[in-house]
Amino acid sequence: MSVWLLTDAAMDAHESRGHPERPARRAAVAAGVRDAAGEALVEPAVQEIDDETLAAVHDPAYLSVLAEAVERGGAWLDPDTYIVAGSLRAARLAAGGTTQAALAVGSGEAEVAFAVGRPPGHHAATARGSGFCLLNNVAVAVAGLRRRGLAQRIAVVDWDVHHGDGTQAIFDADADVCYASTHQSPLYPGTGERSERGIGAAAGTKHNRPLPPGAGDDAFATAWGSELIPAVEAFAPEAILVSAGYDSHTADPLAGLRVTADGFGQVAVALGALSARLGLAGVALTLEGGYDLDALRASAAATVRGIVDGRRDVLGGR
Repeated sequence: MSVWLLTDAAMDAHESRGHPERPARRAAVAAGVRDAAGEALVEPAVQEIDDETLAAVHDPAYLSVLAEAVERGGAWLDPDTYIVAGSLRAARLAAGGTTQAALAVGSGEAEVAFAVGRPPGHHAATARGSGFCLLNNVAVAVAGLRRRGLAQRIAVVDWDVHHGDGTQAIFDADADVCYASTHQSPLYPGTGERSERGIGAAAGTKHNRPLPPGAGDDAFATAWGSELIPAVEAFAPEAILVSAGYDSHTADPLAGLRVTADGFGQVAVALGALSARLGLAGVALTLEGGYDLDALRASAAATVRGIVDGRRDVLGGR
């Protein structure tokens, strides 16, 4: 089985000098995926997301706001979230690549498919962008899987250091999406308490495990291994998508967790094994946060290796 890397240098047009969400992040994570994939690597061309799939997640009025900001030469949606001339195309490529990754795994073409896109997405809600995010890439990929009939019940695994408030808001009432997250608390955006479990018919399908500043590999791996991965397994998803943020890394400048590449690798092994137990073809991932370049490369490589190793632990040499 192959490891797909979906990335495009056109995303690097999304740049504001001095901002931590910068083009070098994409190159670092892509290098990590290549390090781990070796001869299994496949690098398909990335396509911008189609309008119909995008409209299944984002309000047309919000998309118009983004387009108008680009036409004006740029804007700031909030003190952290910028738009420049190339931003909307970059965001559409990031959403398109994430959808391609999900479809590649859902159709059995790839065992691991990593969309290394930017800007990231998990803070973007239906009608707003924030926290460096313009379009919610993983939510768009959920819509893409459903439109093509590849999956209805989908798990979104989010190990970014910040809670994915946009993703949770989009799916809070959706009983067919299991959202599972570790994140530092207290920290931006201030959401993601254990008590946030979903609403209406979706109550009990959302699982948040806040971690205190200073928590490292043991706490991170325990939260996933003892609580969150069992919750995902009980949900029995037809696809697993990962919001792969690496700002929980001990070297990251924007947060205070102490996870290492080994910690990400441990959780990836467990996730890969879960995908095999569920009879899934693999795992799709999309890049979220992470701002130390060396940590990004090492953590992405550990993630890809971990997923493959976890699947082999269950499936043997197949």
